Amino acid sequence: MSKPATVLAAVPGTATPWTATVLGAVAGLCVVLLVCAPARWLAAQVGPFSEGRLRLSDAQGTVWSGSGQLSLHGGEGSKDASVLPGRVHWSLRPVWGALDLAVRADCCTPDGLQARIEPSWGGARVHLADRHSHWSAQWLAGLGTPWNTIRPEGQLLLQSTGFVVQWAAGLWTWQGVVQIDALDMASRLSTLRPMGSYRLRLQDGPSGQLQLSTLQGGLQLQGSGQWTGGKWRFEGEASAAPDREEALANLLNIIGQRKGARSIIKLG
Repeated sequence: MSKPATVLAAVPGTATPWTATVLGAVAGLCVVLLVCAPARWLAAQVGPFSEGRLRLSDAQGTVWSGSGQLSLHGGEGSKDASVLPGRVHWSLRPVWGALDLAVRADCCTPDGLQARIEPSWGGARVHLADRHSHWSAQWLAGLGTPWNTIRPEGQLLLQSTGFVVQWAAGLWTWQGVVQIDALDMASRLSTLRPMGSYRLRLQDGPSGQLQLSTLQGGLQLQGSGQWTGGKWRFEGEASAAPDREEALANLLNIIGQRKGARSIIKLG
């Protein structure tokens, strides 16, 4: 007659002590890897996700709480780059069916930026909390052409109101508003300093709608655009106030195709 222990071991689905130990060790290791995942794992995803435009270096801490240096780049093969002053700090916390993300840049976000990320099957939904932040326009030079030629100077005030972006079925949709005020802008291509202040507004719609307008200044900018075919398409024009043509001639020749006193801008 078989011993009870032998019979028990033979019952399907009954784990032996060593099996339970191995399974417990594996589960514990998975938890440790998840909790202590190094920040460099997150940094490695930033570049590919942004097509090489945004990179996170010198990452310290973990995926859940860490910091690093953020830089803009001109894309694949470009040598243009500009590093954001100071460090960027992040905190990522799981909540019911979502992740809460908090980001603070030493230079630019006095109140920090907060977002809730809700993954879904084949997509995600991101709610951006209403916030404002200040960024140096000089940082844009790292994006390459035409920013590396224009070399913009000034302050960028970014504000969001009820902004939600969703990725589903291969399509982006927006709700709410993100507004960027470019204040007291200047360029190495013009002797006029400042050239003016401008507003770029992204608002909800089936494809996202962009509107560019001039707040004040000798350089007049206006235009509109939308997200089409997986990229932004924008059309606008630039012109100089009657007494500023000479000071802005070089810039108008660079930023678009000249048509008389106007410069036609097309992107995408």
